[in-house]
Amino acid sequence: MKELKKELRVQSRRVYGIAFLAAAGFNQLVWLLYDLFTAPWYAVLMLLTLAVISAGIIILCRKVAAEERAWAAEDCGEEAVWYFRTMSERYAKRTINGTALFFAACSFFLAAEVIFAFQGNSKPAEIAENIFANMLVIQAPLFLCVKNLLLSGVLRKRCGYPEKGIYQRHLKGVALFSGVYWLAVLLTVYLFIDHISRPVNVMLVTGVFFAGLILLYNLKLRKKFITANIVINRRRIAVFLLMAVCISGYQFLTRDTWYTQTYINSIPIVGDHGDPVVYDERTGVYTITSSTDDFRILHLTDIHLGGSLYSYQKDMKALRACYAEIEHTKPDLVVVTGDLTFPMGIMSLSLNNSAPVGQFAAFMRNIGIPWCFTYGNHDTEGMAVMSKSDLNDLYKSLSFKTSGTLLYPYVQPAITGRNNQLIKVRNSDGTLNTALFLIDSNSYTGEGINVYDYIHDDQVDWYAEEVKRMNMEEGHTVNSMVFFHIPLKEYRTAYELYEEGSSEVTYFFGENGEKMIDKVCCSDYPSSLFDRMVELGSTKAVFCGHDHYNNMSLEYKGIRLTYGMSIDYLAMPGIEDDTEQRGAELITLHRNGSWDLRQIPLVEIE
Repeated sequence: MKELKKELRVQSRRVYGIAFLAAAGFNQLVWLLYDLFTAPWYAVLMLLTLAVISAGIIILCRKVAAEERAWAAEDCGEEAVWYFRTMSERYAKRTINGTALFFAACSFFLAAEVIFAFQGNSKPAEIAENIFANMLVIQAPLFLCVKNLLLSGVLRKRCGYPEKGIYQRHLKGVALFSGVYWLAVLLTVYLFIDHISRPVNVMLVTGVFFAGLILLYNLKLRKKFITANIVINRRRIAVFLLMAVCISGYQFLTRDTWYTQTYINSIPIVGDHGDPVVYDERTGVYTITSSTDDFRILHLTDIHLGGSLYSYQKDMKALRACYAEIEHTKPDLVVVTGDLTFPMGIMSLSLNNSAPVGQFAAFMRNIGIPWCFTYGNHDTEGMAVMSKSDLNDLYKSLSFKTSGTLLYPYVQPAITGRNNQLIKVRNSDGTLNTALFLIDSNSYTGEGINVYDYIHDDQVDWYAEEVKRMNMEEGHTVNSMVFFHIPLKEYRTAYELYEEGSSEVTYFFGENGEKMIDKVCCSDYPSSLFDRMVELGSTKAVFCGHDHYNNMSLEYKGIRLTYGMSIDYLAMPGIEDDTEQRGAELITLHRNGSWDLRQIPLVEIE
């Protein structure tokens, strides 16, 4: 028996190879048919590949057949025959159910392509791309069918399976029934697609009904030729259930959901003064020319949109809070300093950071006010659907040329970070009022959990070079403000001096109510940005977020360090019920270069 099972494992590997090549060959055959109409010369390459695959299948089939002929001449004994019969029944059951699965998978695949083609008004190239992208839906069931069919055949021959005839009739019957059933479903979807509001739901309902019929067959009819019809294997059931939960859970966490869209579509426009915005294609710099003496900037931070059904109510509260702040202040520009999204899996029941971005972009487009942002540490979490590069492409697709409101640069400096940009605010006479620097404070160092990154030296050098260049162009030291997400270490230094009652800092408003051990959650790595700001004398104010309960504003070494009031209803446990920390800041730039800053707590305007 030991030698027999060893040889059977060798045969199994050959059969697996045949099944894999059959699935790969099916894919190449579809490519060949496509290339015959689109790229005949490329079809020759596909034909050669198909020939190599076919040769591989033939070689493996011959090896399997030769081995079976050698075993047929030997007397294996009663124990071996019983083992072969048991294994044969196992693969017979898998073959029948796999055949039904194959027809169902093919039908769902074809139905999806029909729906994609007709309701999406898709071009032939788009349809072809979609077909090849989803080919695995057919290839996987095909692999299982071929593998189970061949192994059941090998084992039946070894044990002289007495029910071979009735098994073959059942297999043909299941195949015929499945084919007719799904052909009828496909014809129905195709003929009535213009009259069916949700064809996907039709496929799902018919799929559930089909699964019920196959289950009924397994319980009632299959036992006519199977000795052990239903065998409860708890371990296998547990493994498959775990796989199903993991796969469906991941699909649920990553899917695009737009539950807040009804509210977004209903919000009235707030509008601005219609200040002209000019984008420099070469430098990636936006310039806003103010039409009034006062230019108002609303600073929002840590909005934390989850984008899931679980976070729907909190997302609605966050968007309503943002709208209340915008409608009350009617700013000329909105700046968001990071953590617009929260793709944190268990905490938000979402790994999707694309849908919340699209929702907020639509929200701001409907409001009609220009906006810009810096990235936060949560916007591109490691498990999030969209990577840094993907999110960059998404923001570019939603930027000013498309939306007329998002001031996201299509050209960015080649330095550390995901989005470092400069926005110039000019007076109506063309003189530069204030330069706004949006700098990426990056996210994590990768050295442990919540080990925060910092603003790197090349980013600081870029900032300094831009300040010096503007100083030269304007003939004086320009006014500037800097926005980022994670606070600099000087925020902690200034707060500690304030706690000590030092005269080195000046207190303006707010409090640091952070509930973590550290009142200021900054990076442990020192950034040279603050020292360069002091040295250059251009920047008089910096703004950050990150610490949701901190909203203190202190001046240290001539620079105003201000925490933004957060919007967050989702990220921190219990923060939904807290109110005093929630709000925004209104920065007013005056024509003469001076500026004012005041908090706009949400509780005071609702």
